Amino acid sequence: MSLVMIGFLASLAAGLASGLGALPVLLFKKISDKVMSTMLGGAAGVMLAATSFSLIVPGIKSGNELWPEWGIYIVVAGMLAGAIFLDRVDKWLPHEHFFAGQEGPDSSLRRIWLFIIAITIHNFPEGLAVGVGFGGGDIGAGTSLAIGIGLQNMPEGLAVAMPLLGLGYSRWKAIGIGTLTGLVEPVGGLLGVGAVTVFHPVLPLGLAFAAGAMLFVISDEIIPETHRKGKSRVATFGVMVGFVIMMGMDNLLG
Repeated sequence: MSLVMIGFLASLAAGLASGLGALPVLLFKKISDKVMSTMLGGAAGVMLAATSFSLIVPGIKSGNELWPEWGIYIVVAGMLAGAIFLDRVDKWLPHEHFFAGQEGPDSSLRRIWLFIIAITIHNFPEGLAVGVGFGGGDIGAGTSLAIGIGLQNMPEGLAVAMPLLGLGYSRWKAIGIGTLTGLVEPVGGLLGVGAVTVFHPVLPLGLAFAAGAMLFVISDEIIPETHRKGKSRVATFGVMVGFVIMMGMDNLLG
């Protein structure tokens, strides 16, 4: 099987994990703020470790292999580009966050759909990261990244599905919509793995771009949201646990 197909399928599986995370709505109608903050903190920790060990470190290494001693500068440029890209998308598209409220231009869309747009915006760089990871040819590192992204997608899927129940949606429809928010990831995955496979010198820049975009999401959105309900301590331990799990998995598989 080609690297392009493997990268696409891995990013698709990671995206579908949003639906798996939404399944608890079959049993519960409400999740406490403490539990949700802890889960989102864990997701942030997974993303931080994935960004550090699966994107930035190999990005610098591959950059130095292609252009000796220039790897760090390429990664810095790529990370800034990724962060600026997410900043612009946040400004241009109307969306709403779980705790922070609405951002971007005014919109007549219902609140839940604005929230779904926010999750979708954040899932694109995650799919891109998985695709770029496989495009570099390291199946172990790509697999570790895909598993990590899948793990952090699960609480996001639940965070989408739960409010839908309160708006009168059926349980299965809520799960279906939660699943759909993750399906932008294979689009990013296909673009990432395709670009890196066709033009290998773009690998360090692609890794860095995905890292910058993910760091922007972690710092600007996920971690602040875990602190808004006064549950910052459990959210912090969630970050620690998520980081350690992803660090260990990256070491075992990468």
